[in-house]
Amino acid sequence: MSKNTKSDESPISICDIMKNRTSEIVKKMECQLPLTMQQYSDLYTAYLHSFDDMFGTCYISQKEFFDKLNIPQETLKEFDKYLASLSSSYQNWIDLGSKYRQSYVDTKLSMVKSYDQFVHIAMNSFAQTWAKFNEINNCKS
Repeated sequence: MSKNTKSDESPISICDIMKNRTSEIVKKMECQLPLTMQQYSDLYTAYLHSFDDMFGTCYISQKEFFDKLNIPQETLKEFDKYLASLSSSYQNWIDLGSKYRQSYVDTKLSMVKSYDQFVHIAMNSFAQTWAKFNEINNCKS
């Protein structure tokens, strides 16, 4: 068995270190996305179940209490219109929130793509400048 010595190890660069550690973090965040989505789905399923149960028992209360109040049908229809308006407003806010998140992600993607293009241009320029410097330096030798 041979022991690894410093001479057996291949050299690493600062770029490799930073790239690898950054990639690990981004990949970890990406892997968590399905779990996060499932957790929110489970949460909303629980909300829905709870509301279904609560309003299911409402029928029992209606028979025992509300029916005895003899609330006019017209009043109930107006109450329904009022709640429909609130529901519509809330759903519009949900849509706006979704559009905002989409716009936010689109903007971030655009920024990353622009930055990536800038880095490529800068690296090409740096490489060309360095090559020219080496060419000039070699001519003097």
